[in-house]
Amino acid sequence: MNKFHPDYIIKMKDIVKEGSEILRKKTEEVKVPVSNEDKNALLCMLQYLKNSQDPDLSKKYNLRPGSGLSANQIGLYKRMFAALFEDGQKDNEYMLINPKIISHSLNMIYLPQGEGCLSVDREVTGIVPRYARIKVKAFDITGKEVIHNFRGYGSIVMQHEIDHLNGIMFYDRINTENPYKLPDNVDIRSLY
Repeated sequence: MNKFHPDYIIKMKDIVKEGSEILRKKTEEVKVPVSNEDKNALLCMLQYLKNSQDPDLSKKYNLRPGSGLSANQIGLYKRMFAALFEDGQKDNEYMLINPKIISHSLNMIYLPQGEGCLSVDREVTGIVPRYARIKVKAFDITGKEVIHNFRGYGSIVMQHEIDHLNGIMFYDRINTENPYKLPDNVDIRSLY
């Protein structure tokens, strides 16, 4: 039984920090139909992202803003995550279970300022190459199979979270010898 119920508010103390073993293990598939326990955890994760992006609530609860949160970041060995980000003019929110990238573009993108992570309390500089476009197959919170196409920032968020579910941290993708070196033989550009 996990502690995540509809009234539970995830705070920074609930977020697993880098160095913890759970962030380096591949998470386990979630059983479908989705249990109420898993649904509640996903709803709490999405609510954290909403709270963290709200200036008043993030100040009240002392939250770092996030665009995505995977289950292992709150101590659950489960293949699911929540994401909330603005792309163009609209807010996009997702709660994805057992996500898989089923196709991707050849060209790549990166965030010029680098990526951040709620589990990493230090600044990490460098280029994190990501596919510019991806297609993801997953289950939604109701247990229905869905396919989503992501591009740009949304594509970066999804790849970051799916990496978490596979025990990969964003900085594992940064060139260790030269953090700002672009990968060779790849069409890659800055997102902004």
